[in-house]
Amino acid sequence: MKPSELALITSVSDPQIHPDGHRIAFVVTTIDLEKDLYRSAIWLWDGEARRLTHGSNDSSPRWSPDGGTLVFVRKGKEEKDPTQLAVMPSDGGEARVITDFELGAGAPSWSPDGGSILVTGTQWYGEWAGLDEDERSRRPRRVTGFDVRLDDRGWRHDRRTYAYLVDPGGETPPRRVGCSDEHESGPAWSPDGTRVAMVTRRDNPRSLESGSEVVEVEVGGGAETVRARRSGFYSVDYDPSGNLYGIGDPAPDYPYVFSLWRLDEPPADITGHLDRSLNDLLTSGALERPIWLEDGFLASIADRGRASVVAFGPGGGVRTVLGGDRYITGLSRAASGRLAFTATDPTCPGELYELTPGGEERRLTDFNREMRDSGGLVGPDSFKVESAPGVEVDTWLYVPEGDGPFPVLLNIHGGPASEYGFYFFDEFQVYVSAGYAVVACNPRGSEGRGHDWLRAVTGDGWGKVDVEDITAAVDEALRRDTRLDPSRMGIMGGSYGGFLTAWTIARDRRYRSAVVERALIDWESFGGTSDINRDFAGLYLHPATAADHQALWEASPLATAGDITTPTLIIHSEDDLRCPIGQAEQLFTALLRKGIDVEMIRFPDEGHELSRSGAPRHRVERFEHILAWHGRYLGPES
Repeated sequence: MKPSELALITSVSDPQIHPDGHRIAFVVTTIDLEKDLYRSAIWLWDGEARRLTHGSNDSSPRWSPDGGTLVFVRKGKEEKDPTQLAVMPSDGGEARVITDFELGAGAPSWSPDGGSILVTGTQWYGEWAGLDEDERSRRPRRVTGFDVRLDDRGWRHDRRTYAYLVDPGGETPPRRVGCSDEHESGPAWSPDGTRVAMVTRRDNPRSLESGSEVVEVEVGGGAETVRARRSGFYSVDYDPSGNLYGIGDPAPDYPYVFSLWRLDEPPADITGHLDRSLNDLLTSGALERPIWLEDGFLASIADRGRASVVAFGPGGGVRTVLGGDRYITGLSRAASGRLAFTATDPTCPGELYELTPGGEERRLTDFNREMRDSGGLVGPDSFKVESAPGVEVDTWLYVPEGDGPFPVLLNIHGGPASEYGFYFFDEFQVYVSAGYAVVACNPRGSEGRGHDWLRAVTGDGWGKVDVEDITAAVDEALRRDTRLDPSRMGIMGGSYGGFLTAWTIARDRRYRSAVVERALIDWESFGGTSDINRDFAGLYLHPATAADHQALWEASPLATAGDITTPTLIIHSEDDLRCPIGQAEQLFTALLRKGIDVEMIRFPDEGHELSRSGAPRHRVERFEHILAWHGRYLGPES
């Protein structure tokens, strides 16, 4: 797979079965390299797949309860146009936009009777409302607390996202549901349609303590009830009996396993015994909501590099419904028990599937056939490595076809509460196609292994147990496959992976090439400039360390940058708010002063997510820079 072949990847997501139990709406996303943009459309499977909508960016399809109407989210034709809600007849026809939120709408959900649509809408707030674009760009900003910006979204204090009720006919204006003065997210209907629950934040913006609240509101205008305070809940839902649940944790002390909690007093942990996160997996975020059954529910879980669908019974029993070495990325269920789902594996970017009530699984689409049949995609050898007594590290090794010897690239994921696994990852395929063996693992601190594994990297574990694990993974890969060349090894990673790359090359001399991307380099400056500067250091380091300048310095790669001798390429985005570009500039300057071969690539108009959702041409150029750098130091003539 060459970098430019990103344009061949088709993503299939968000399946939604029609109330008739047969038709399936889903989203198809493609890459247009020529125009440097992504395109998405709603497709329909009704025996065969066909395109249903013809906007440039349509997503989030949801059928009305009677099946007569499809609502979805549509982005305007211009780059700055916000997303709005649109509706169309379920059998096709002209789509009609029914909202006009200043900064966009999303997350549509029909009321049980089909009379209204619950949606999140964003508008300008306070003194920023009513200004034109030029006035907003020139106006000084008064900042009084934390959490005023968010990576890839920008400022938050000048706007508000609230839950609204929208008329499907578009004849009456949207009506707010809640009464909070703060942002609201993830609204959900009660089964009788009389109540809406949502997540909001009302913590003191000047306090180091943060957390979310779950509130419940009477749709008819009744009083608001707070169901959880200062929590770590990310989303909410009701079961068919009207009981309210939160997904996350009652305490905001991240990192934690995302569990389902019934919001009694006190909250009851329904899935904690599994010690795995309920996860939407496509975005590595908290599960939006379960699929309720007559005697339990379905949910997706993250488990050792796999994303599976399991059924939870009323007594706590768990049964795997959709498993295997793959990632289930979307799920819908018909009343008959038929499941529609999307899935990806290491050699397939994703397709639409069904599981019949009788247990027969069938692929329904074949969008990625050309890529899958090209013969250029390589699957991994997966194995476990003991890095310390009783510590098993899940590891994947991708090796090109042939006899070798092959230079080796160790890839380190971000997070650290993220994971590699059995899904299609363009990075690995591009590097393998260029002749590199790729090693990837989930060290302690990764998702998919439960509470203790997640938290093993906090406190004294940061920069220690994770290094033990990645080192053991590389050593075992070299031992298992003699085609790997131990004299030509490179290391790379982004975000937390960039931190660990910069940290490792100051301590391990075997790497002849390094790529550090969007990295945390200096805890002190990170704590003053990141969009998560309120509490990240206190959560991952000892709380006392977060206020100890010397301890923060000793935990920073910048402190040992003088020990680095590895030629290093630094890649960073100008608009990264998670790890601001000053992090990269500090490392670049330190290595430059020492005379190390170092270069820095700065991508304009990009944030922290460049490698995953940045402009298509920038993603291609990023690959080209990485391959050129590693080729200089790990190629046959190096």
